[in-house]
Amino acid sequence: MTLDLRRLKAERIARGLTQDEVAEAMGWKTRTPYAKRENGIVGIGADELVKLAYILGYTENE
Repeated sequence: MTLDLRRLKAERIARGLTQDEVAEAMGWKTRTPYAKRENGIVGIGADELVKLAYILGYTENE
């Protein structure tokens, strides 16, 4: 499965969220772990992807 990181960023911006806000919702103390994932430096794990989808407003069925 390939994740479109540009779409991830676009979804975040469309919902008016900053990297800091998403990182906090993920339980990280700084935005760095999220920024590295959004920029493709670090891969996004399946559990993280599910949590990100929830933060961005998607349900399990979407």
